Parts: sequence; C-alpha cells; structure tokens
Amino acid sequence: MTLRALYDVPAPAKLNLFLHVVGRRADGYHLLQSLFVPIDWADRLHFERRSDARLARHDLGAALPAEDLSLRAARALQRASGTALGADITLDKQVPWGAGLGGGSSDAASTLLALNRLWGLHWPRARLAELALALGADLPFFLGPGPALVEGIGERLAPLELAPADYLVVKPGPALATRDIFAHPLLGHDAEALILAGSLADSALHPGYGRNDLQAAAEAMCPEVTQVVRWLEARFGSSRMSGSGSAVFARVDEFSGNAPSPLAMPVAQALDDLRRTHPGWVARQCRSLARHPLADW
Repeated sequence: MTLRALYDVPAPAKLNLFLHVVGRRADGYHLLQSLFVPIDWADRLHFERRSDARLARHDLGAALPAEDLSLRAARALQRASGTALGADITLDKQVPWGAGLGGGSSDAASTLLALNRLWGLHWPRARLAELALALGADLPFFLGPGPALVEGIGERLAPLELAPADYLVVKPGPALATRDIFAHPLLGHDAEALILAGSLADSALHPGYGRNDLQAAAEAMCPEVTQVVRWLEARFGSSRMSGSGSAVFARVDEFSGNAPSPLAMPVAQALDDLRRTHPGWVARQCRSLARHPLADW
C-alpha cells in the first residue's frame, strides 16, 4: 500500500538545561557541552506526497521565510536520495522563533523523518543524522530518541534517561539570532576568561542548577532577557536561558502543588500577572519529555 500523506507530525521544542562553551575549532565553530531535553511545546506538520518532484510549503499562521529549514531539509533529502517524488508541507507554527528553543531545527528533523516514510526511502536514522548535521548543529538531536548530552558542535549525542519535569518558559518580545550571539565580543578572543568568571558567579547564585555560557552575551544584547531572568527568579527562585536565547525558563514542578516555599507562587497566578504586565512576552508551562514523540519511527 502506497503512503499518500502524513498528518499531525509533531516537532517538539527543546530546553538546554545547561550549555557550556568548552573550546573553539580551527574553522571558528565553538565547541559546546549541553544537556538537551525535548518539551511538549511543539509545531505540527502535515505532508502530502506529490509525483511531480515539486516541494512546496504552506503556512497555517504567519508567513515564514521562503526557504526555511523544513524546506531546506526536504530539498537536501530529495537530492541525496535521488527520488523523483515531491511533497506539500503544511506547517502549523507554535514554537516562537529566535528563542533558543530549536523550533526550526525540530521542524527540519521531523521533515526528514516524515519524508523518509512518505517517499519509502527506508534510510536508517544514522544516515538521516549525517544529512541533518549539514543543515544545522541542533538537528541530529531532534531525530530522537530523547534527552541527551550533546557535545562537539552538536554531532556527538549520548542519550540519557531523565524523569519528566515541569518548566515555565518565557520568551520576551525580541528574538535573537544565534550567529549574532556567537559573534558577540563576550565570545571573542577573551571568551575563556569571561566565560569562566561568569560561570563561577552563576554557579554560586544557582548551585546545582547549571549555567548557560551564552547568557551574558544575550543579556548584553537584549535587556529584556535580563528582565525575564529577574521576573522568574523573583517568583520561582531560579532561571536559565535556553540555547542562544531569548527564551528563559524556570523549573516549576516543585511549586505547582502546595509545597511551602517563601518564593513559591502558583504558576497560573504567575501567568496571569505576566499577561497583564508584559503583554509582549510569550509564556507557557511545559513538561519535558522522556522520549521524542517520533522516537519509534
């Protein structure tokens, strides 16, 4: 039986529970060490097979750039496989872009997994991962299976078993471009000393919660990131920027019930306050996932 379409294919966002810059390659790429977890904030994609080799994307919400990562991933797989088939790709975008949540990379990875099925290619996941890395450092993680320690530029993955947890994720109005964060002077020639100083101070402030070595550069570029950091810390006692920003998160599962804490605030109350006082911010209570929803594909 020929598969004609795949609907409601999820593309989950991720959080970086920590992100350390540990070096730099000769070609200028920064070497990272990070803990990625997928969350239940997700885009949805629909795929319909075409026999004319044409690839087209249709946006259910605001128009995306003409050549987004999902379309680039589809073209790369089409070229590499030599298939004569095409696809209509409909994208229901829910994860904000420029947030450090990996939404575009996740869309591209889910596109690779879906078209691998829709076109009957039967490529193993490892072969898809090689293609994915050429499109972006985050993409291999979004091929599953779930939480992972990520090293190098994103190509070295060590899957981990982590119990799900609840997080409040807040993105301020401005978006941040990853390339601008990595080009910031705080990640220039004096990056190692500045990162070490910032990391030590950060660890003292939030023992056991980790750090994000890109956060200082993001806060220097975007004061609203600092505002979100302080807003979350005042209510939940912790915060951390995800990826290259601008989204910031706090773990809230210990506060979502009636656990006593001088800083505790019901999440629903915090969200009501945020909508009233910061209408330009986007916020969502998310749960981390023990497995990627397409891990069994």
